[in-house]
Amino acid sequence: MSTPSTPPTSIQRYNRFLLIVAGLGGLLYGIDVGIIAGALPYMEATSGLNAGELSIIVAAVLLGSVISTLFAGMLSDLVGRKPMMIVSGLVFVASIPMIALAEGFGPLVMGRLLQGVSAGLIGVVIPLYLAECLSAANRGKGTGVFQWLLTLGIVAAALIGYGFSIWIGGIEKDGTLEELFAAKEHAWRWIFWVSMLPGVVFVIGAFMVTESPRWLFKRGKVEATRSALLRSRVPDQAEREIDEMRDTASAEASAKATGTSGGSLRSRKYVIPFVLACVILACNQATGINSIIGYNATILIQAGLNDAQAHMGYVILTLVNFVMTMGAVALVDRKGRKFLLSIGTAGIIVSLIAVGFLFRNTEKLRVDCKDAVQALVTEVDAEKVLADGTRQAVKDQLVEIKYDDAKAAGFLTTAGEAGKAIAGRPTTLSIIYSCGDFTAATNVVRSDDKAAKLKISRNASLPSNSVDAFFKNPFADLEKSKNADIKIENALITPVPSTANGWTIAVCIFVFIGFFAIGPGVCVWLALSELMPTRIRSNGMSIALLVNQAVSTTIAAIFLPTVGKYGYGTMFFAFAACTVIYFITAAFFLPETKGKTLEEIEEHFEGKKPKA
Repeated sequence: MSTPSTPPTSIQRYNRFLLIVAGLGGLLYGIDVGIIAGALPYMEATSGLNAGELSIIVAAVLLGSVISTLFAGMLSDLVGRKPMMIVSGLVFVASIPMIALAEGFGPLVMGRLLQGVSAGLIGVVIPLYLAECLSAANRGKGTGVFQWLLTLGIVAAALIGYGFSIWIGGIEKDGTLEELFAAKEHAWRWIFWVSMLPGVVFVIGAFMVTESPRWLFKRGKVEATRSALLRSRVPDQAEREIDEMRDTASAEASAKATGTSGGSLRSRKYVIPFVLACVILACNQATGINSIIGYNATILIQAGLNDAQAHMGYVILTLVNFVMTMGAVALVDRKGRKFLLSIGTAGIIVSLIAVGFLFRNTEKLRVDCKDAVQALVTEVDAEKVLADGTRQAVKDQLVEIKYDDAKAAGFLTTAGEAGKAIAGRPTTLSIIYSCGDFTAATNVVRSDDKAAKLKISRNASLPSNSVDAFFKNPFADLEKSKNADIKIENALITPVPSTANGWTIAVCIFVFIGFFAIGPGVCVWLALSELMPTRIRSNGMSIALLVNQAVSTTIAAIFLPTVGKYGYGTMFFAFAACTVIYFITAAFFLPETKGKTLEEIEEHFEGKKPKA
């Protein structure tokens, strides 16, 4: 049977186009992860949301990713890889106006959830599509382009945030307080609007590629399979691959008929690699990587840098990540997964401990002025909107603080000698408070920021319904808490470190991201796919990825409240402690998988000695 021939130049162009579309998917994934870092400082200043709510907004993208990761494989098997690529792009595009036009907590969370759903779909479907569409000679290049442009997406998000920080800096210097507030609100909304363009381009590109030939063959569409393969292969190669698909399908059918197929996660020989994979993926997130990227501008501002310097630091961070990822891709097949993971985690531990100590040097000077803030709690008349849309007059409690140097000086005079020790310096203020059974924290504000303002109210601090209340505190009494007084647990004032201190912390974080990129950033996904035996790879990876996303979501949700109460030093020490577990696992328990077949790796976990 003759087959139509596609000119080699057309094949080359289509293969390049496939890589571009895949790269755009990675770009979107990187923007999903990185865009919040540039927007968050402006959202903190203008949205009126407390630290817990802001943490949920950051974590929502990770929660959305958890949800879509669970179903991405099943849906791509059901409807096809190409439709799910299109859906992932459309969901990303739809999330942008929802966030940029949001006027409250609910729409912001929903928009970020949609971004997370998009990221989860992209993270599963694009690598799957590449593996099934690209030839063996191009498959490694495709995965590399996806990872490379993922880091470029984070760089693009940082550059967008930095551009707006320069604009804000000019207004802060010459404008009024009202103009500065309006500019910051405008900035975070447009940071999201600008990120919409690559999503639109990705959707257009996804419509123009073929469906996965492997998926088409599984559906019995042999001619469609041949047509799809001929877009990227010469006819002889396409026919050989179709024959291989037939052989594989026959072998699977034969094994199923004789009852020899399968394999279960409960089988003893699979337990060790499965547990190793789960530990590695959990520890990968427990390094704090997503929170350090997502909150980077905020971290650097609290370290001592101004707004423009902090955004410049974030740009440098993403560039280091981008460059070191290229180096890791070049080294991973030469040096091995185990070696790079061990070196990477060791460097991460040292850099995290250094950041922790640098923050601790200033945070140990913090003073608690909770009594002075408690005296500002006032009773006010307010309105509550009921489910039917009617308004009901209610009593509320309120604390409003315009935090500047004068207000800081007033608070510090109530703190005795400890307050005098840091008087006259720029400071930060964070407040931890409770209403009945529920505890919350404000965002951290600086006294040298003209727009620094904190607002606490009882009604805004309490969960809106019993479901929300259960997730915040399953043992709480919501009705009783609605009538409880606001209690200021801590009002922590901390001196702002010097600019030199800020850049020292920034450099340590650059070192952190460099070691992460060259070790866990690239190696973790290779090690994971190689550890899992073929027969349990889909189920095992789904569970391990769920563990990964759950840890990331949890860390993002508790990050701001934790640093508000215990300080950044404590948070970075905790990340370092988790990375110690990662280092021990990589250095002493993880086998080197470089140059080994999957069968040889499986025999290692069965305790068989390698053949001579």
